[in-house]
Amino acid sequence: MNKKIVITGGVLGLLSVVIGAFAAHGLKSLISAESIQTFETGVRYQMYHALFLLFVGSTTLIPSAKKAVIFYLVLAGVILFSGSIYGLATNDLTGFNFKSIGWITPIGGLLMIVGWVIMILSFLGLKSGDN
Repeated sequence: MNKKIVITGGVLGLLSVVIGAFAAHGLKSLISAESIQTFETGVRYQMYHALFLLFVGSTTLIPSAKKAVIFYLVLAGVILFSGSIYGLATNDLTGFNFKSIGWITPIGGLLMIVGWVIMILSFLGLKSGDN
């Protein structure tokens, strides 16, 4: 599971750089400055959670079962949160109205928050002298 988590973290990080560069160079003339800022929020949170997964997959302080839960929560959260933000920011460029599914953005955010909470609770459960 650790390998899957760190590879996914690496892929999400790589994609956030690629998607961010695409927004900065390819979308700048196509969408408003406000939409670019919105898009960048999705990129930023994707990168934060890529780094989070790299940490989770690398640490021995979190039990494997909790790592798996964190992994799936964060992955689903990034897809829903950042993915929906990318769609909403570029809504005018597509034939699909992403505003109709904008309600999934906070669900994605909540999933990411729960992943952080599970990590914190794992740390609170450590006994003195644990790694």
